[in-house]
Amino acid sequence: MTFRVKFNLVMLVALLVGLGLAELFLNTVSERGAKRAVLAEAAAVMGAADATIHYTDQQVSPLLNRQMKAQFLPQSIPFYAAQQTFQLMATAFPDYAFRQPTTNPTNPADRPVPWEADIIKKLGEQPNLDHLVVERRTSTGKVLSYARPVRINSDTCLACHSTPAAAPASMVDIYGRENGFGWKAGDTVGAQIVSVPERVPLTRARSNLYLLMGGLTIIFVLMLFLLNLLLHLFIIVPVRRISKLADEVSLGNMEVPEFELSSRDEIGSLAVSFNRMRRSLVAAMGMLNE
Repeated sequence: MTFRVKFNLVMLVALLVGLGLAELFLNTVSERGAKRAVLAEAAAVMGAADATIHYTDQQVSPLLNRQMKAQFLPQSIPFYAAQQTFQLMATAFPDYAFRQPTTNPTNPADRPVPWEADIIKKLGEQPNLDHLVVERRTSTGKVLSYARPVRINSDTCLACHSTPAAAPASMVDIYGRENGFGWKAGDTVGAQIVSVPERVPLTRARSNLYLLMGGLTIIFVLMLFLLNLLLHLFIIVPVRRISKLADEVSLGNMEVPEFELSSRDEIGSLAVSFNRMRRSLVAAMGMLNE
């Protein structure tokens, strides 16, 4: 087995060990980064819905107050506007689901399921908490959820949800007097929740991992090529020349020239020693022939 083969075997083992350790580290980093990216997108989706809510509350609802007395218009309801906005955004974010459950909703379809109720409870117990990230298991896998509280901070919501008497008669005619009332200022009555399957960040993480591992492999191959080139030029070629000259001297050919190498590294030191040995051997043979 030549020195070059031994060197490349050692480097190959180093490559496999290094890539294995890099995969363990980069996989963790990639997963964390992908989850942060997905949650950032969820926050952006939530921000768009929140902006729609405020826009509807401050600019659309006041314009429709007169019409609401004769006919209930869902377009004047901020939560309805946010839901419609998200449905339009769903083409750009197909993996994301948006819900606005409330503890006592006007529409029974907005009643929270148990895990949503837990989120609303946690947000209600911590008034200073502006968002909550939850990871839960489902039959189809893990799901990440980004939630913000729905708190009553303006009188606009109370106009429809304080008492049936204060609510627009057209709304009461549609939804009745049993649901969606009793809200009070400062209460946390629900949550805005954006959910995404964890396979989405994991898929992104694997894609990033493959790119990183591919890049590392290419870099290593290039380094191995350069190391082999340096090994050939600065070690193998000079050693082969010295070995050839040594063979000639060992066969009795004292006319071989000295090995010329001006470097001051280990190979240069070997060349100096070889030339000194050759001169000593030539001198010794000359003394024997006298």
